Amino acid sequence: MISLTAGQIEAWMAAYLWPLLRIGACLMVAPIFGARFVPGRYRIILAGAITLLVAPLLPPVPDVSPFSGPGLVITAQQIIIGVSIGFVLQIVFDALAMGGQLLANTMGLSFAFNVDPLRGASAPVVGQFYTLIATLTFLALNGHIAIIEVLVDGFRDLPIGTSGLGTDGYWQIVQWGSQLFRGALMVSLPGLTALLIVNLAFGVVSRAAPSLNLFAIGFPVTLVGGLLIVLAGLPSMQDGFVQLMRESLTFAGNLMGGN
Repeated sequence: MISLTAGQIEAWMAAYLWPLLRIGACLMVAPIFGARFVPGRYRIILAGAITLLVAPLLPPVPDVSPFSGPGLVITAQQIIIGVSIGFVLQIVFDALAMGGQLLANTMGLSFAFNVDPLRGASAPVVGQFYTLIATLTFLALNGHIAIIEVLVDGFRDLPIGTSGLGTDGYWQIVQWGSQLFRGALMVSLPGLTALLIVNLAFGVVSRAAPSLNLFAIGFPVTLVGGLLIVLAGLPSMQDGFVQLMRESLTFAGNLMGGN
């Protein structure tokens, strides 16, 4: 007859529970996996499947009961690490949405909103268009697999323990938030510059012909010009997105102690 002690059961539980918490927390926030249209039970099933595959290959977990004080600290640390990784990667998609919103406000589409399928909230159509293009590019380049790879490699570089990311790690995450504005400007600055030139041209026309109804003429021209600028800037937008995603994956690996 096989007899199991409470210590053995807690050790087996810890060997799978703590990796599951880190992986599940990341998938709840990460791009694509954390989208609102993905049911929560599917994320749990995927997190459990990944945990079953990688748990036997991970370094030994601390000999601590999951229900003790140190065990609760480790539990909280794993959730924070997973959420941090997902947040770092999600910033790239938010930067594209923000860049699209800046363009929409300049070209006269600030009133055009649609439901964002990733979050279920209203978003400018240009920002949503950029997000959809970035999502397809992300999937075509196997970015979802790269996220899982970075997440699994993190268990080797940052083993399960009570130390967590540390003060330096949290401060790096705060600084990484600036990539939201950098990425938005990287995507929208060429289009904003071109639209600024168009608006300046209409300003000169208004001074030369004050009786001309610029609202009736300038709005359609600005709108059509903005759409042409968006179309012409798609290749550079995709290149910028790939660069930002590569930087975010590298940053996530370095955050957990990787090279």
